[in-house]
Amino acid sequence: MSCITQLQAQDYDLVILNGRVMDPETMLDAKLNVGVTNGKIAIITPNNITGKETIDATNHVVTAGFIDTHFHALDGLSLKMAARDGVTTGMDLEIGAISVDEWYKAKENAWPLNYGTGVSHEGIRIQVHDPETELPTWADAPVLLGKLRAEACADGICGWQDSTSNIDQLNQLLKLADTGMQQGAVAFCSTVGYMVKGVSTLEMFKMQELAGKYGRASTAHVRFHGNPVHPQASHGTDEILANALALNAPLLLCHNNDFGWMENEEKLQLAREQGFNVWSEYYPYDAASTSISSSFFAPNMYKDVFGLSYEETMYDPIADKFLTEEEYLKTSKEDPSRLVVVFSPSRKKWLPNWLRMPHMTVASDAIYSGKGVDSWDLPFSDYQGHPRTGGTRAKVFKLGRELGVPLMFTLAQMSYWPAKHLGDAGLEAMQMRGRMQEGMIADITIFNPETVTDNSTYKSGEQGLPSTGIPYVIVNGKQVVKDSKFQKIWAGQPIRYPVVNESKYESISEEKWLNHRAISTFSLEMAEHEDHKN
Repeated sequence: MSCITQLQAQDYDLVILNGRVMDPETMLDAKLNVGVTNGKIAIITPNNITGKETIDATNHVVTAGFIDTHFHALDGLSLKMAARDGVTTGMDLEIGAISVDEWYKAKENAWPLNYGTGVSHEGIRIQVHDPETELPTWADAPVLLGKLRAEACADGICGWQDSTSNIDQLNQLLKLADTGMQQGAVAFCSTVGYMVKGVSTLEMFKMQELAGKYGRASTAHVRFHGNPVHPQASHGTDEILANALALNAPLLLCHNNDFGWMENEEKLQLAREQGFNVWSEYYPYDAASTSISSSFFAPNMYKDVFGLSYEETMYDPIADKFLTEEEYLKTSKEDPSRLVVVFSPSRKKWLPNWLRMPHMTVASDAIYSGKGVDSWDLPFSDYQGHPRTGGTRAKVFKLGRELGVPLMFTLAQMSYWPAKHLGDAGLEAMQMRGRMQEGMIADITIFNPETVTDNSTYKSGEQGLPSTGIPYVIVNGKQVVKDSKFQKIWAGQPIRYPVVNESKYESISEEKWLNHRAISTFSLEMAEHEDHKN
């Protein structure tokens, strides 16, 4: 018996039969069988194979699991919603975390999906500019957006968002960021759109420079994001894109789904044509969601600058109603961590175009439930928040089906392009994911392309309804969703860079900068003296 015949005759841990196997990198699109062994795709073949477990994927697509780079779904209830939507890897590359190493330890053997995070710009600014704030061992979005923001502002001074760093403070920030990079952080993650007053352009440049020294991506919720009237809204992108190009460093533009998005996409496409590793993301909804205490919700911005009406655009999913200005002021004071939904009418017009943008990846901005990490067994109807947490991928598939977007293109937005860009930045875990190929990690999503649909809505009780048409989700070879039911299996693996002990931090000062960038006056005098002698 030949080696090939022996390989095909053996029993695999899991076999997926009769599926339409699709891979955006190689453009494979054929009815094939898949064998999985030891958490990897061992074989993709037209021949019959057998395994310890079998999935019949007739009339279903079998493809690489969906990768979400903007993922705040960090508790049990929201995580199982994301799994039902086909996600196999969720990384928070917008908010990030503080104490990166401790964050990864907390997720070890306790997560159904692959997990990753970056250095939180917001978090380290709280450490430097609000030192009175009592910090936990580690913190990510649920704590940073609510508890820590509120405590940092309790003295009436929100240093993390309003205070500009002097040179000493900037060096402190760089040291903290450097520590996170040494601990394997995936990226430098900045919510500068919430810190417009405090974060100087120098600070952003130096933070991106440090990440670039490690070969890591910078990711940003840019200045002016969400501003529906600012004539230079895209200039928030210009800042970080210019930095990335000058540094030749990777850049992910978070949720490029607002005013100025077309200009941003053109610049990103032109930069990629020149070989730069830059890309963006979107989610398929006409409303955003964030903490009610965000500074741009204050009347002097929301009403006077943005020209928005609370009663028409700010929805409270917990109270299940639109808020008046008085209700907004009262709630933001009493419950500053409350998440609200804010509608942007222009997104309805733009949305169909996002589905057709090359390298514009699908990233949900999935929001945690607020029900606690151990909320695994709560019903989906208990979720209160933005429907994007449970429905992003299925909604994109449904819209793509209705608009005639090629399915292979949508799959590239879902998995291949985020994996490629992060893999091109040297992240080995992503070089082994996002592709339906032999030898790759067996993160696999199986869905019915004709019926897959989202069910979550903005209505109370329906905000967390899971997607349908995605009956199987496999993470590292294990079935996390089986027959459309979530399995409490800790299959997730860390997505991170290797931990290193060598720092790339260099202190900055005006004197050091001049010594490095300017010519020496002494050298000029000597040259003039020599010329005079000659």
